[in-house]
Amino acid sequence: MTAGLDAVHLWTLGLCGLFIAVTLGITVWARRSTRGAVDFYAGGRSFGGTQNGLALTGDYLSAASFLGIAGLIALRGYDGFLYSIGFLVAWLLVLPMAQLIRNSGRYTMADLPGYRMRRMRVRLACTTSTVAVSTVYLIAQMVGAGALVTMLLGIDHGGTFLGMTGTQTRTAAITLVGVLMVVYVMYGGMKAATWLQIIKAGLLLTATALMTALVLAVFGFDPSALLESAAAASGSGQAFLEPGRHFAVEVAGDPVQTLVNRLDLFSLGMALVLGTAALPHILVRFYTVRDGRAARTSVKRTILLVGAFYLMTLALGFGAAALVGPDAIAAQDPSGNAAVPQLAAELGSLVAGPAGSAVMLAFVSAVALATILAVIASLTLASSSSMAHDFFGHILMWGRSKESQEVGVARISAVLVGALAILLAVRAQHLNVAFLVGLAFAIAASANLPVIVLTLFWRRFNTRGVEWGVYGGLGTSLLLVLLSPVVSGKTHPETGESLSLLPAGIDIQVFPLENPGLVAIPLGFAFAIAGSLLSRESDGDRYDRMRLRSLTGIGAS
Repeated sequence: MTAGLDAVHLWTLGLCGLFIAVTLGITVWARRSTRGAVDFYAGGRSFGGTQNGLALTGDYLSAASFLGIAGLIALRGYDGFLYSIGFLVAWLLVLPMAQLIRNSGRYTMADLPGYRMRRMRVRLACTTSTVAVSTVYLIAQMVGAGALVTMLLGIDHGGTFLGMTGTQTRTAAITLVGVLMVVYVMYGGMKAATWLQIIKAGLLLTATALMTALVLAVFGFDPSALLESAAAASGSGQAFLEPGRHFAVEVAGDPVQTLVNRLDLFSLGMALVLGTAALPHILVRFYTVRDGRAARTSVKRTILLVGAFYLMTLALGFGAAALVGPDAIAAQDPSGNAAVPQLAAELGSLVAGPAGSAVMLAFVSAVALATILAVIASLTLASSSSMAHDFFGHILMWGRSKESQEVGVARISAVLVGALAILLAVRAQHLNVAFLVGLAFAIAASANLPVIVLTLFWRRFNTRGVEWGVYGGLGTSLLLVLLSPVVSGKTHPETGESLSLLPAGIDIQVFPLENPGLVAIPLGFAFAIAGSLLSRESDGDRYDRMRLRSLTGIGAS
């Protein structure tokens, strides 16, 4: 069946086109006011705490948060909310570090250890980690964009759109998103990316609040009635509102597998909580404000906004379960990513009939696409900034590059990162890449977090510690995932169909957990500490100066 340009598609394309036109206009404006490195990398440090709090919210709330968590709640009940808890609790760790990071660094993560250990090997290690984390996260977002477009157009299970099959449409969507992100970063830098995040955060919070209000209105603003209806519609009764249906599942007669399931949940929680503070596109945002106090204020605003958003995902998830039904949601998308769009269509229909359904679905779809586009732009900026400032400026040019040279290289790097991301995402579009988001958090927590924490708080930390921590955490994370059920060895108990990336006949599984955080994060810290202790290098004086600057802001950029 051919998918035509019906009312929903026209509204969706129109709203997406409007968002792109507005943000491209902002990019042109930002280009005119971007004159040097501080403008390109840090937006001129001209943003206030509230503005940066909105931008941080936009950076953090990806499509996985908007569509994925609500879908998990709709299909799995209480267990789906555990992601929200992990994502929110993470900001309690970020809060005390924001001011220290802002005062200690300049543009990138590598500036933190680079102030104490002025060696090129430190910059190279941090650049490698930044690009690795950003690329993994970037691929997941871009593949998600392609899948979302085909799902919204109704051609994910067959049919065509404007003469293109589902695969061709996904490829076109991935390419378009990649081109747009390159344009945003090349021409607008951090100023354009920040305003893109602010607009996206406003749209996302507005859409979520509107849907939450409509869901509660349907049930007379009685949360108990909503939960009871969702439990009844799930077919599982009260168990739908209790833990243990998806995570930490207790396997009767198999205590070993029960323990593995519980450890897997703990491992995922560690990655989500500890990885947030070390995500490159989150770290660089602390440098866009005037001082450390503004950085701390921005995190406080983010906690309020992110907390409100994740509370509203409860209403969306249980509302989708009650009004749409888990069977209808799973029929559209087994992972539950269609739950929010389906709920939007249902709520719009209840309010204003078919026309309301079309408008509401189009609005939510446009917000979801804007969410993906904004996160992708920030990830690209973080990668290109590190490649230009750290690799080109401090390694290739020995710290003697001109600002104009660095900015030029950053723009070229954005093109290279974008092209690589498009190629990898197109190749990966048929794979189940949901684990990539968790892997990005695990790598960040294993490779980046030890370097950040030990740089700020341990006098003995040195160059070898940075290298061992980054490469050890990064290598351990990737190796454990390669040997985990995510890649091979996981099959459906009844059909025997492979639930891993590799076919059923290939089994190299050795590590039983699907998320490597439980092992990789402690090993990342252990590698960093061991490397430091096995080196005689000492930088006590520079540590004291950095410590003074991080606490007081004296001498901060």
